[in-house]
Amino acid sequence: MSADPFCLDSYDYDLPAERIAQFPPERRGSSRLLVLDRDGGRRVDALFADLPGYLPEGALLVANNSRVTPARLLGTRPSGGKAELLVLTPPPLLERAARSEGGGVFSAEAEVLLKPGHSIHPGDRLIFGPYIEALVEARHEFGRHDARLFWRGSLTACLEETGHLPLPPYIRRGQGPEDRARYQTLYARPDKAGSVAAPTAGLHFTDCLRSRLADAGFLWRELTLHVGYGTFSPVRHQDIRQHPMHREFAELPAETALAVSEARRQGRPVIAVGSTSARTLEAAARECGSLPAQGWQGWTDIFIYPGFQFQVVDGLITNFHLPRSSLLMLVSALAGRESVLDAYAHAVNSGYRFFSYGDAMLIR
Repeated sequence: MSADPFCLDSYDYDLPAERIAQFPPERRGSSRLLVLDRDGGRRVDALFADLPGYLPEGALLVANNSRVTPARLLGTRPSGGKAELLVLTPPPLLERAARSEGGGVFSAEAEVLLKPGHSIHPGDRLIFGPYIEALVEARHEFGRHDARLFWRGSLTACLEETGHLPLPPYIRRGQGPEDRARYQTLYARPDKAGSVAAPTAGLHFTDCLRSRLADAGFLWRELTLHVGYGTFSPVRHQDIRQHPMHREFAELPAETALAVSEARRQGRPVIAVGSTSARTLEAAARECGSLPAQGWQGWTDIFIYPGFQFQVVDGLITNFHLPRSSLLMLVSALAGRESVLDAYAHAVNSGYRFFSYGDAMLIR
């Protein structure tokens, strides 16, 4: 394996297929936790329920409250053949930009993923049940298309009734009845239903654990990043610095920005719950020079890899990420590539479960 921190091969590791979690744990919050110290790489095997005992004293936790929307639609093409569409543009943004077509019908321009991409053409009108249609307007690479979506009433409500959860491609099964609840954090907000993938570090938190954290003096604040399908896009360039990072829409409320700034002023650690929270905090700081007291919102394509200078985040709660992925590079930027890969090898050998429904790490 290469030791060059900018070489894609430097982020590879062996992962047996049986380590990839296909189902959530029987009980939410019963996952394991691998604690990794940024200073020296010391590791501790623990349970996620024991998280309060491993967090730095007085830490502020910042979590992503975006909700996974059932954005995968199954319908028909003009020929009568099957069509599958994944709405990539966050539905809350489509609702804001919608124009009225009359008769309770609204429409908006959206980026979508279409299958089968080779037999769907600009000008085709696709039907997805009684509530949603799509007019295909342009084709791009890797199945991405521009389309005008048409819907009746609330788009979010239409998707909830008609759509399916877009489970990650490494979960090799169809959506089951438990996924609607388990592929969703307990604190996901209904008005923030814009993600096509869960901010999975948050899946481990229960109401009981949140109460214990509060009782122990840990603060909790939230932000929103609508997780895009690009989170699963592979890094294709051997020089990772050439990777075109996907864009995602994020919102940092003023309340959270102020709490983070106050924590840093008092010397209390800021722990991001998930890579999406870390990216939002660092994107806001980079865009504005420092965290703006009035909050921030916008699109971000921030790419965090070794050499990145963190301005806000001191620690991270995260799941185990795919080999050669941008998320593994983010974790390596925070804790050191060799230390992270050693921890991953330990996790593989110790039977940890990987990816969305798998176990967690605390990097402190």
